[in-house]
Amino acid sequence: MAFSATFSISSSSSFTLSRKIYRPFLSQNVHSLKPTSLKASSSTSVDYSTASVVEKQSTPSKTGNWQWKFKENSINIYYEKHERESPDPSKNILMIPTISDVSTVEEWRLVAQDIVQRVGKVNWRATIVDWPGLGYSDRPKMDYNADVMEKFVVDLINAPDSPVSSSESDLVIFGGGHAATLTVRAAKKNLVKPTAIAAVAPTWAGPLPIVFGRDSSMETRYGLLRGTLRAPGVGWMMYNMLVSNEKAIQSQYKSHVYANPDNVTPGIVESRYALTKRKGARYVPAAFLTGLLDPVNSREEFLQLFADLEGKLPLLVVSTEGSPRRSKAEMEALKGAKGVTKFVEVPGALLPQEEYPAMVAQELYQFLQQTFEPSD
Repeated sequence: MAFSATFSISSSSSFTLSRKIYRPFLSQNVHSLKPTSLKASSSTSVDYSTASVVEKQSTPSKTGNWQWKFKENSINIYYEKHERESPDPSKNILMIPTISDVSTVEEWRLVAQDIVQRVGKVNWRATIVDWPGLGYSDRPKMDYNADVMEKFVVDLINAPDSPVSSSESDLVIFGGGHAATLTVRAAKKNLVKPTAIAAVAPTWAGPLPIVFGRDSSMETRYGLLRGTLRAPGVGWMMYNMLVSNEKAIQSQYKSHVYANPDNVTPGIVESRYALTKRKGARYVPAAFLTGLLDPVNSREEFLQLFADLEGKLPLLVVSTEGSPRRSKAEMEALKGAKGVTKFVEVPGALLPQEEYPAMVAQELYQFLQQTFEPSD
């Protein structure tokens, strides 16, 4: 998110934000896998020679709501399933959107449609889910933090009535931004056991902490800001000023969410604006903006999460050419890092799966082929 504002939180404290805030708006023997690093350029054509793509435009084969029971809450979690008709069995991909104030399943939709339509040795079906408090899921007033979001991922994957439940342990997880890092954190704790993970434009620091840091003085201010955003009346006023208006959303997307401002269409802005008007829309953004959803607190902890998965599963990192400087530095730190099986770079910024879906889908499908389709 990018904004400039000054406001009073109490009679004795004031919080001035005058800097641009960047919003972070798979089987073969894994022990034999060697890290690789590749770069895809927007000026080159994507090679689809390794897989044929069905021409018919896909739509979700199923949409629905899964009931996530968390403490005293029963929360409707929106999901979409994408698959191609085939008599052969399919393996499962769970796609989790990047956490942001306008997070939505729509970010992954074109990538899902692309991958499931490909005809190869393995058939794939994809399930995209919205986070609790975001997208088209329910948005109850809760104390959202990284542990709550991790708990959601764990319950979603392990619950017998989950839309991604399967009698076989064949789940692959694609996550964007914080979703990728939360998935890696859960896998490191052995709370989930995916067969592979792809981290697309992974991030670990929220918009304010990545710019202003996390010392005790700033943490106090973040707490005051968070409380104000969650408060009745004044919270909605501040949320409308900073987030829930079309000019702010367009500015965010053009400045750092997308790499090419020309790709930000009125339809995208209108869709995201509508999400910000849903009941309870401000609670997760208040937590995300101020760092409560951050899976770790430092680059060292970030790298250690990935290192702890060394030799346990294939792990792809998809970095982007046009990410904001601070976010890109964290992605680049994963290049050649322990636990990272393959590192690639594609065009885009913080949402490459939506801005450049064909290129992202190609890299992800290539990863799936290398992991699950042994060469003859």
